Amino acid sequence: MTLENHLIVFLKVPRIGRVKSRLAADIGPAAAWRFYRDTTTTVLRRLSGDRRWRTWIALSPDDGRFPAWPALPGFGQGSGDIGVRMDRAMRRPPPGPVVLVGGDVPDIRRADIAAAFRALGDHDAVFGPAQDGGFWLVGMRRRPRHVYPYRGVPWSSPETLARTIANLTPHHRVAFVATLDDVDDGAAFRRYRAGLSRSQPSCAP
Repeated sequence: MTLENHLIVFLKVPRIGRVKSRLAADIGPAAAWRFYRDTTTTVLRRLSGDRRWRTWIALSPDDGRFPAWPALPGFGQGSGDIGVRMDRAMRRPPPGPVVLVGGDVPDIRRADIAAAFRALGDHDAVFGPAQDGGFWLVGMRRRPRHVYPYRGVPWSSPETLARTIANLTPHHRVAFVATLDDVDDGAAFRRYRAGLSRSQPSCAP
């Protein structure tokens, strides 16, 4: 039986003062809100039209909505820190490989998502590294079982990705796709505007 690929886009409802707080501190709340609103809408429309995967929205707050987004199946993120909420979201879809991304990475391409699902054909996990030491994409094969990789991970830290990978067992095969910026602060915003937010793919170990 061929299992369906599932793409989850992890989002907050765009509200001024409630999204991109670190970016807002550098460029102002209104500009940060406009960036998030426009980027999430563009990313959803770009990625949801591909038949190679089924696209879901994992939303915060749980009962929120945003009319500009495409009508897609979804669910609330629930409570807990970002690791707990991402893990909960990745357990929700039916059986099959799952890839999760944020909506605030303007350079995400369909080719990046396709590369992640290809990697899960013979790897247990896949990551899209971010230039700040975190990650903009995480994917799990979920076979033979789903593991929780976020125990003790320091979020928004240069060690975020490394600590996440360290939580996987030595038997887990890990792959990587392109390094991108998740635009969280003014420096990343300026790199994005200058066209410097995409690096070459990393090599799987």
